[in-house]
Amino acid sequence: MKLHTLKAPASNKKTRKRVGRGQGSGIGEQSGRGHNGQLSRSGGKVRRGFEGGQMPLQRRIPKFGFKNRFRNEFQAINVQKLADLIEAGRLNESVTFADLVSAEIVHKNSKVKLLGTGEIKKKVTIEVHACSATAKEKIEAAGGSVTIIS
Repeated sequence: MKLHTLKAPASNKKTRKRVGRGQGSGIGEQSGRGHNGQLSRSGGKVRRGFEGGQMPLQRRIPKFGFKNRFRNEFQAINVQKLADLIEAGRLNESVTFADLVSAEIVHKNSKVKLLGTGEIKKKVTIEVHACSATAKEKIEAAGGSVTIIS
C-alpha cells in the first residue's frame, strides 16, 4: 500500500453545505434558518430547559421532602444472611469488616449495619459500624458478641 494508491471513502467525498450564497443555491436569503425569531439570529441560543418564557417544568412541579446531605447511609445485613454465609463457608465464626469486603458482601467504602431479621444458632463475633437491638440480642443469645466500629 502506497500513499498515492489510497482512495477516500465515499462518505468523505460529500462537499459541505455553503449557506447564504444567493437564491440560486437553494439555501440563500435566510440560509435555512426560517424567517424570523430567536433561532434565526446570530448568537440566538436557548439554554437547556428554557420554554420560551413559560414557567419551566422543573419549577412547575411540586417538590416534596427533605434531602439530608449529611446522612449516614448503611449497607444492611440481616442475621439470617450472616448465618447462611457462615453455613455456606464464605465466612468463619469471627467476622471482621475486611472479611465482609473480601467475601464481596459489602463495598469497601460503605458502612455496615446488622439487622435482626432471621435466626442464628452459631456463636459469632462480628465487627460492624451499627447494629439493631434485636440483632444484638439474637447474636448474644447464641453466645456471640457484636463489636461496633467507630
